[in-house]
Amino acid sequence: MTPDPSSQHGRAQSVSDPPAGPATPRGVPLASVPAGATVRVAGVDAGMGLTSRLTSMGLVRGVELRVVRNRGRGPAVVEVMGVRLALGRGMAAKILVR
Repeated sequence: MTPDPSSQHGRAQSVSDPPAGPATPRGVPLASVPAGATVRVAGVDAGMGLTSRLTSMGLVRGVELRVVRNRGRGPAVVEVMGVRLALGRGMAAKILVR
């Protein structure tokens, strides 16, 4: 049996999935923002579990954050409301900012 070309790792891509690439109409992934930049959270492209976790850390739509460190490897360090947070690359990729 050959795999369905429309699926990726067992998940069919839907028409509403954001396009692949660094930017979407809602914003750019936090993982691609350089250190020193100040941005606002535009949204989170994740499931309920991660969205809830980020909300509990203060990363909600509209909040301003400063990127302290983001070298493309290792965690992205951001400062939000005076608190520094280290976010894994996967998490940072799911946080959309403007």
